[in-house]
Amino acid sequence: MRARLRVVAELPPAATSAALDRIPANLHAIRCRLRYSSRMKARIRITLKNGVLDPQGKAIGNALDGLGFRGIEEVRQGKYIEMELSQTDPDQARAAVAEMCEKLLANTVIEDYEIDVGE
Repeated sequence: MRARLRVVAELPPAATSAALDRIPANLHAIRCRLRYSSRMKARIRITLKNGVLDPQGKAIGNALDGLGFRGIEEVRQGKYIEMELSQTDPDQARAAVAEMCEKLLANTVIEDYEIDVGE
């Protein structure tokens, strides 16, 4: 019969990689879980700017009307992106995601984006 060992470890949310590396190698699963949980999660919502025509939203609205859903005035379609980041500082994570949106994720000429960063 094997004995089970239960280890409970609490590290501050801003635990550094060096602190995590001091956890013994035989507790690899715990190291991985702690390393994973200290990462930031970013949620990005990208929508068309007001005044930009939305043909896909119009098609969705027409399809819903055709299915019998009444009372829908306007449909606007957008994108939702979720990503995990290695940064532990929310301000650094938000800045990195904003740069990603400006350079790739959003067409800033016709789209707006909102960023939510948390653990």
